[in-house]
Order: sequence, then C-alpha cells, then structure tokens
Amino acid sequence: MKETIRVVNGKAKAKPDPNALGFGSYFTDHMFMMDYSNEQGWHDPRIVPYAPLQLDPAAMVLHYGQAVFEGLKAYRAEDGRVLLFRPGRNAARFNLSNERLTMPQMDESDFIEAVKALVAVDAGWVPELPGASLYIRPFIIATEAALGVRPSSRYLFVIILSPVGSYYGQGMKPVDIYVEDRYVRAVRGGLGVAKTPANYASSLKAQELAKREHYDQVLWLDAVESRYIEEVGSMNVFFRINGEFVTPLLSGSILDGVTRSSIIELINAWGYEVSERRIAIDEVYRAHAEGTLQEVFGTGTAAVVAPVGSLCWNGERIEIGRGEAGEMAARLYETLTGIQYGRLPDEFGWTVTCLE
Repeated sequence: MKETIRVVNGKAKAKPDPNALGFGSYFTDHMFMMDYSNEQGWHDPRIVPYAPLQLDPAAMVLHYGQAVFEGLKAYRAEDGRVLLFRPGRNAARFNLSNERLTMPQMDESDFIEAVKALVAVDAGWVPELPGASLYIRPFIIATEAALGVRPSSRYLFVIILSPVGSYYGQGMKPVDIYVEDRYVRAVRGGLGVAKTPANYASSLKAQELAKREHYDQVLWLDAVESRYIEEVGSMNVFFRINGEFVTPLLSGSILDGVTRSSIIELINAWGYEVSERRIAIDEVYRAHAEGTLQEVFGTGTAAVVAPVGSLCWNGERIEIGRGEAGEMAARLYETLTGIQYGRLPDEFGWTVTCLE
C-alpha cells in the first residue's frame, strides 16, 4: 500500500455471548476505510471506530446501484494463530466484480493488507469457540453526489468485521430446497458473475415464497430455458450421481465461489473427477428415479458445505440421503474446516497467517 494505514482507536464495546453469536448480528470496534477519486486514485487508508456512514442523498450508489462486496473469514487455530483462507481469491473476485460494474480496480495486495490490518486491530473479537469465526465483509460503494446514469468518479472502500457462530450448532442437518421456475437470479451477460447487492435483492421474492411453503432455500434454474441448474440460494451446488460429481459450468451467470474451487481441488486430490457442465433439473429427477442420485450439497463461505435433504420441482418432492448428510459432504466439510482452523495439514497452501 502506497500510504501508511493510520489508526484511530475507538472505545471498546462489550463483546456478545460467544454461544449466541448467530450470523451478522454483532460488529467489532473498528472498520477500515479508503477513498477513491479519478484524480487521486485510492488514497487515505485508515482504521477508525465503527460508526454509521455519512452519505449525500445524491450519492450515486443510492440511485444507480454501483456497489460490490466480498465475504471471507478469519479463524482462530488451537495454537492461538489467526488464519485467513485463500484471501487472494477473494481479492481477485473483488476486482472482477469491480470491472463488471465499471468501478476502479484495487491492488490485490492492498486488499489483503487492509484485511490483515483490521483483523490485527480487532483480534480480540476472533472467537475461540470451536466452529465460530470472524466474518469479514469488504465492500465498495459509489459516493459521488450526482444524478445521471454514468460511472461515479468517487468511491468508498470499507471493511467491517462480525463474529459469527458455528453454522451447524445442532449438527449437520440437510436442508429442504424448492426449485424455482418462475423467478430468475441472473442471466448470462448480466451480473451473475459479480458479487453485487443487486443479485441478492432479486433473489428475495423467490426465497420468501419458498419459506411460505416450508422450504429452507431456492434452487435457481437458468433464465432462458428454465431447465438448467445454476445455484442453490447464494451457494454453488454439487450433485453426486452414480459416482460422478457434477457442478454447473461457470457460464457467465454463476458466481465463481472460493469454496467451490476448493471443493473441486479436494475431490480431485482424493482421486475422483468433477464434471463442470450443464446439468438439467430433469436429469437430477431421473437419477433419483433410477436410484443413482447419491448426494446433493451446496458450498459457500458461511456453511462451507450444506447437504440437501429434499428437492421440490413442479409439485413433486424427492428425498435425498434419508435425511442425513451424505458421506462425501461430511468428509469435505470436516477436511475443509480442518484446514481453515489449522487442525489439518494445509497441503494446498490455502491458509494465510494473519496473526501469530
């Protein structure tokens, strides 16, 4: 980073009960901020007390939606170290999102340096409870005060931190999924490849309807034929059919998940192959009818691996795995979290030490 990160210390807040953290409900004492202008580029990196942002009512993010974000975690190892998991992949995807929304690129090393610096300042917030972690949310918003459909000339980069509990506090319970064939999440050539708030806003209606029918999440189909599988909720998705692992091809409307790529590398390292291809929902139902659908699971930063217990499509509900997590889903979860928390050897070089 060209400029030294200045630190303004704030008053320490009372920390929440580590056994009741949930997800995204509590925030640490500080946040990282850095400004951008067309004239100066990225400048004034600083860590300041966590506080509300002040925005002009005409800030372009509020009117034209120029905003991107990332999500990663810091993990407390048994020996006290604080580890990050593949932050370089998040930095690279951050710039991919920036490029898609015509927002300024950021040096990937600066992204990682900023994350490390903020985690170091608020290291006392990294939970020690098994399964808990410190969620890291970097984001950029357009701040120029102007009305007119064009890219902003000013931006604000912010990182906030939130201690989160174990995703599986009551064990690894499979989720029930509704296959959505009316609403779509993204279309090729749109914003599906970017991690931007618009993708999540467009998903809320379908998720609301699925929950009314007592399903946990939505399985998204493609926007053209409403047949080919894309994502499950905000996660990538995998199928194990007759011994073959299949995940939808990154075709321009699917987010390139960091956990997704890690899962593929793990499966390959164990001697199995993963097919990245188009997979239709009727193929999945046919495999179930033939008795060859072995497992379905989602992958993402929050859950790591989320087994699917049932699917409902066109009014037909099918059960998968007799209500239990599949053998491979459980193995992948234990291995990946073992690497993230430093319990298992990191043979892939994925973890980065943030604090000794």
